[in-house]
Amino acid sequence: MVLHKTGGQLSLNIRNTDRSVGAALSGFIARQHGNQGMATDPIRIRFNGTAGQSFGVWNAGGLHMSLQGDANDYVGKGMTGGQLAIFPAKGASFAKNGFTIAGNTCLYGATGGRLYAAGQVGERFAVRNSGALAVVEGTGDNCCEYMTGGVVVVLGCTGVNFGAGMTGGFAYLLDEQDDLSLRLNPELIEALDVSTPILQEHLRSLLHQHVEETGSDKAQKILNDFGNYLSKFKLVKPKTSDVNTLLGHRARSSAELRVQAM
Repeated sequence: MVLHKTGGQLSLNIRNTDRSVGAALSGFIARQHGNQGMATDPIRIRFNGTAGQSFGVWNAGGLHMSLQGDANDYVGKGMTGGQLAIFPAKGASFAKNGFTIAGNTCLYGATGGRLYAAGQVGERFAVRNSGALAVVEGTGDNCCEYMTGGVVVVLGCTGVNFGAGMTGGFAYLLDEQDDLSLRLNPELIEALDVSTPILQEHLRSLLHQHVEETGSDKAQKILNDFGNYLSKFKLVKPKTSDVNTLLGHRARSSAELRVQAM
């Protein structure tokens, strides 16, 4: 099989017996063009239904998969690039505050790519993440455990023991109940206000992208009142990281940050 750099679009149904969806296609992409060889001409696949385990596992650059429905465990495990987006259908009966849209151990060991989930995910989210970007709306316990790189945005509760062993990357956490300190591992990490314009613009850009990819009502609500919500966000990072260099050179423009978030 020869996979040309021409992109393409598909729409398919999916059910929970369909496991490791996207893995074979990512393998073809990586073998023929490298992990990021089709990043500028992606294949876009839109699924409808419930995905079995390991949706988007080892996802390669050049594969963008969206899922209208929900997914089991291990979404985006080991992903290296591309994009995954999971969101409920408009008016879905399960799509209410606090609903779970993806299972446990999502984004485990990811090295790149983007994940947007318009709902909560399970325990041990983004463990050993070293380069992926993710926006989700709540997690279970042990989020960002042993994380060494990447960016995670959580628009809700994170469960207990956030950031255990976290040595790189950073996270924006919405702390509406003002109790984040009870859930953090204080040995290696710290929580700061999102106080600099460059970080504020970066967060706003990620929220815009989340709305664009998932139609998230929660992210849109935050954007509509961003000035007031901003004081409820905390930036969580390793104590050894310099906040001024989290996004690279501090002089990068707002436009460049929007491109990074896309």
